[in-house]
Amino acid sequence: MQAKETIVCRCEDITLDEIQALIKQGYRTIDEIKRVIRAGMGPCQGRTCRMLIAQELAKYYKIPVGEVLLPTFRPIVKPVKLGTLAGGESIAKNS
Repeated sequence: MQAKETIVCRCEDITLDEIQALIKQGYRTIDEIKRVIRAGMGPCQGRTCRMLIAQELAKYYKIPVGEVLLPTFRPIVKPVKLGTLAGGESIAKNS
C-alpha cells in the first residue's frame, strides 16, 4: 500500500501522503497539522491518529517521539439536562 492510500486519520479520512506533505511544508506540531486539515478532530479526538502523526513528525525532524509537542485536548461533550446539574431530577423523582 502506498502513502497516498494509507489512511492515518480514519475519522477525517486523511492519508499519510497528506500528513507528510504538510510536514515537508514546515508544520512541526500535531496542533498545526490539526488546524490545517482537521486530523484528530473527528469523533475519536485523535485517539487513533495522534501517535501516528507524532511518529511521522519525529521521523522527519529526527527527534524522539517523546519530544513531539502533543496537541491540546478538550473533553468529549455529552448533553446534560439542566435539571440534572441543578439536582432537580432527583427532586422530581422523590416528589
